[in-house]
Amino acid sequence: MSELAWALVAPLNIFLFLVVPVWLVLHYRSKRRLDEGLGESARQRLEQALQQADQLAERVETLERLLDQEVPGWRRP
Repeated sequence: MSELAWALVAPLNIFLFLVVPVWLVLHYRSKRRLDEGLGESARQRLEQALQQADQLAERVETLERLLDQEVPGWRRP
């Protein structure tokens, strides 16, 4: 074998026997977790985050309305 071929054998073996199995295990573990869906605590945190996002969106709209009244050209650069 040429020197280039020998230089590629070690990294290829490391990839095939170390990286690929770990990658497959992690992939299928995460896939299984996605298939299980959200747990109750995760669902509650998601609901709280959505409520907070809605509240923040309302605040931004209120602030924009106030700025439109007080400083009419604030949106222009």
